[in-house]
Amino acid sequence: MKIDLHIHTKTGSDGAMDVREVLAEAKKRGIELMSVTDHDAISHQAETKKMAKAMDIHYILGVELNVTAALNNKSVSLDFLGYMYNPENAALKEKIRLVQEHREARAHKIIDNLNAEFKKESRPLFDDSDLQKILDTVDGVLGRPHIANYLIQKGVVANRQEAFDKYLVKCDVPKYPLPPEEAAELIRGAGGRIILAHPNDPHGTSLAAITKDLAEQTDIIEKNLLPYIDGIECWHSRADAATSAHYMEFCKKHRKIMTGGSDCHQKPILMGTVKVPEWVGRQFH
Repeated sequence: MKIDLHIHTKTGSDGAMDVREVLAEAKKRGIELMSVTDHDAISHQAETKKMAKAMDIHYILGVELNVTAALNNKSVSLDFLGYMYNPENAALKEKIRLVQEHREARAHKIIDNLNAEFKKESRPLFDDSDLQKILDTVDGVLGRPHIANYLIQKGVVANRQEAFDKYLVKCDVPKYPLPPEEAAELIRGAGGRIILAHPNDPHGTSLAAITKDLAEQTDIIEKNLLPYIDGIECWHSRADAATSAHYMEFCKKHRKIMTGGSDCHQKPILMGTVKVPEWVGRQFH
């Protein structure tokens, strides 16, 4: 069985393909068990599950939540994956609404910060029409990648990496402050399970921001995060064999769920390329 439990779409967040296109691609690639885990977006999940069922694809409801944790005297951003929750849960729906509102306000502030940089460079400033053009490209949840794409379109930068390196890291505004314990309460309260995503991702939101030593990472989890997670994403497109093996052993030790996925945003299309063991699916029965 081919499994991918970490996929993004433009219907819900920052993927390049909408839900229908993602499901069609998953079917073409022989994926039999999957989950769309868009950032802070759940309104399309029930319909996605129906569409997947019609295509004979086993589907697990998913979402990715960004959390802010105080670790080693440092405020660290991490990603949690929620699975098998009730998308009609009132508390979860309300929190998602607040997070999405904050995302839009954050985008306005990032544009203001960009304009401050543009002034220094004697570059034309962005105005409300520019923000509207950015919003017009968003099918799901507005994020920094959408602003990066617009910077490329306007010829301000050559590519997304340059957009982040030159502007978007410097001009960033804090995300919605969701602590791990609240994220856990929300997902578990909605009947779901919560997973620490890509814990050693060298290019993403992970514990690698504190230390690249795997033993030190799991020590941090034991001391700070263990009560708030039901499992860990052991297989990921940017996880090497040593990372997967280390986190598998850690999960076995603490009787935690093990998950895996490509984290595919269709840039490029990575769906189904991460080898996730078939037994992983049985943990969700």
